[in-house]
Amino acid sequence: MLNDKIALITGGCRGIGRAVALEFAKAGATVILNDVSSEDSAQEVLKEIEDLGGQSEFLQFNITESDTVEEKIKYVLEKYGRIDILVNNAGITRDSLFMRMKEEQWDEVFNVNMKGVFHYTKNVVRSMIKNKYGKIINVASVAGEMGNPGQANYASTKSGIMGFTKSLAKELGSKNINVNAVSPGFIMTNLTDVLPEETKEKYKELIPLSRFGEPEDVAKAILFLASDDSSYITGEILRINGGLYT
Repeated sequence: MLNDKIALITGGCRGIGRAVALEFAKAGATVILNDVSSEDSAQEVLKEIEDLGGQSEFLQFNITESDTVEEKIKYVLEKYGRIDILVNNAGITRDSLFMRMKEEQWDEVFNVNMKGVFHYTKNVVRSMIKNKYGKIINVASVAGEMGNPGQANYASTKSGIMGFTKSLAKELGSKNINVNAVSPGFIMTNLTDVLPEETKEKYKELIPLSRFGEPEDVAKAILFLASDDSSYITGEILRINGGLYT
């Protein structure tokens, strides 16, 4: 499905990013992972990809640093020749009720979740335009559509990702570049593991499918959007939430 494709995944060593990396490797893509995780956690994912017969590389750096992003993207393009697929998955939370939220909590979330996407996409898109081909998949969140108490910063960034996706799709469609987003609901990752059990049970009652999603549920949807099976889909927000707000 992704044979000979070069895919770049931010936040690729944990949760949804890790699941995407493994699905891409199974589908035949060469996978480049970017994360701020430790080398040890990255090596675990690289070993899993190797065991699947796939090819991968890990780049450890902070996506909020524009000069570093530009340098690393240049390195990838020089080594691999192109980037066919970009998955903007990296994201953080710094939760607090709004009236208690500190400016640094607001800025930190925006710097990673929005500005990081800006830096990455801008540098990658240049090569996609040149090659007249590209797939960009952004990871939004149900919080960006419904809002969530204590997450005004996070929800704002994820809502912003949706607007960014739709706008970029209109700009890049004529260049044969598809830009879509997935909007996961309650997915069991390191971001949700920290929630109290009482909160988790409260959310589960709202989900028609009566279960939380797994990273693989999101990864398979991203795989579809990264493949040529989705060639006539752009500017869409694919909701993966178990019917949370149907």
